[in-house]
Amino acid sequence: MEEENQNSKSNRTNCSSSMSDVVLGCVMPYIHDPRDRDAVSLVCRRWYELDALTRKHITIAFCYTTSPDRLRRRFKHLESLKLKGKPRAAMFNLIPEDWGGFVTPWVNEIAESFNCLKSLHFRRMIVTDSDLEVLAKSRGRVLQVFKLDKCSGFSTDGLLHVGRLCRQLRTLFLEESSILEKDGYWLHELALNNTVLETLNLYMTDLNKVRFEDLELIAKNCRNLVSVKISDCEILDLVRFFHTAAALEEFCGGSFNDMPDKYSAVTFPQKLCRLGLTYMGKNEMPIVFPFASLLKKLDLLYALLDTEDHCLLIQKCFNLEVLETRNVIGDRGLEVLASSCRRLKRLRIELGADAQGMEDEEGVVSQRGLIALAQGCLELEYMAVYVSDITNVALEHIGAHLRNLNDFRLVLLDREERITDLPLDNGVRSLLRQCKKLRRFALYLRPGGLTDVGLGYIGQYSINVRWMLLRYVGESDEGLLEFSKGCPSLQKLEMRGCCFTESALARAVMQLTSLRYLWVQGYRASSSNPGRDLSAMVRPFWNIELIPPRKVVVVNQVGEDVVVEQPAHILAYYSLAGPRTDFPNSVVPLDLVGLVAT
Repeated sequence: MEEENQNSKSNRTNCSSSMSDVVLGCVMPYIHDPRDRDAVSLVCRRWYELDALTRKHITIAFCYTTSPDRLRRRFKHLESLKLKGKPRAAMFNLIPEDWGGFVTPWVNEIAESFNCLKSLHFRRMIVTDSDLEVLAKSRGRVLQVFKLDKCSGFSTDGLLHVGRLCRQLRTLFLEESSILEKDGYWLHELALNNTVLETLNLYMTDLNKVRFEDLELIAKNCRNLVSVKISDCEILDLVRFFHTAAALEEFCGGSFNDMPDKYSAVTFPQKLCRLGLTYMGKNEMPIVFPFASLLKKLDLLYALLDTEDHCLLIQKCFNLEVLETRNVIGDRGLEVLASSCRRLKRLRIELGADAQGMEDEEGVVSQRGLIALAQGCLELEYMAVYVSDITNVALEHIGAHLRNLNDFRLVLLDREERITDLPLDNGVRSLLRQCKKLRRFALYLRPGGLTDVGLGYIGQYSINVRWMLLRYVGESDEGLLEFSKGCPSLQKLEMRGCCFTESALARAVMQLTSLRYLWVQGYRASSSNPGRDLSAMVRPFWNIELIPPRKVVVVNQVGEDVVVEQPAHILAYYSLAGPRTDFPNSVVPLDLVGLVAT
């Protein structure tokens, strides 16, 4: 009897385990959040294997954190891969050009092993023409999404292979990539060979040999074309393209070079609801008025509009959900936005090139505009703004009203002297306490912007923040160490203009238990042996790189080239691949300055 009971118990256990695998196998494909996936894979070996078998998409936030063969061994059935290379600071010329981020080893592994891969997204990576040729020949028949996002190193010769061989592409994305343009044949090949393209993005590239006839052919052959973003192309040459692209919902780019009265001939597709017209001025603005009420997204970053023009146009766009513009919009433009666009979810205000010390009182953004915005646009989820002045009260209003914010970025401009209310300790505390959905947070201030107390508040109340960019915050090491007692979810930290020592940075990293990546520029290095006091954070799988101070040429506010001394950098990150092997002369691994990780 006892033996029968034991057998029965064993059968129930096996059955339960078997049922668990069956149920989990059915459920796993519907678990999409990467953090949930990671948690599931840690439960047991079997769940780890099920995650590996069913994971369809992977984002590698830093290309040196793992290796291509390790990715292949674990995830053999990937359908989508996003891979990021150079640190974000590279976009602002803060990282040496030869730093790294080569895509070649990844391309070779993809060509040989990932037979299910349909979507590729490379961001801030060095891509060669031979890389594009290998990808096109190996994956061209099945590749549906291909994004080269802020990449460099390739030319239109490489794109020619993509145009000829990638015939199933639904998305081709090249925005802000640095491309050597030899000719425009690549686009003609794309137009001849593709009938399923839905998104074509050449925005903010130097591709000027784009023929409008090829765009018309793409519109004719690809009936589901919904988004086209191009570089300069006379709008009048696109009349037939707009007529043919009946399904088009988004258009950005173009240019206005002719007499304004001729643009009345331009008629946009009826479904168009996302728009950005390059170099659009006051005289051309009326072509948008007839369908302004249908617009959900408006990109004015490269439009030639003043504050008054912004006010006139925005008040007609009362269904707007996304606005990207420059700080020439001014406080008055934000007040109009707050009263007219109650559904706004995303707002990005960049520093305009025409605002380098030349803006008038109308064309500045300050606490006045932000307070109006917070009171009027209650659905905002993303806000990134350059401001000339800011107060604690403005940040308190943002915290009190914008409870859906998940991404907040504020840059306080250096050149404006009339700052009325620094430090911002209380305002930052109020914002972080009340905006509980924040996942990304950037506070880019000037000296005196935040005390040690305020930096402690950031640590205490950033419960769910995963990425953070800080500049000129805190007064001493004590503030940084108090900050590092909090931030339980922080994975990526970037800092500039620091007053902190190497020792304090190392101790803070050890206290930030979720931290996976650190970039610091401008800190108090050890005088005798730079890097020595970072030894407190040396540990297995933690790579530390030092970029010494260097002289660089920058353009000042009056357009002159000047040589400036750029402070030293620290770059530290977890890596399963071990120390990288492609170090340029501008980077020093920490073990070469006297420390060896064990």
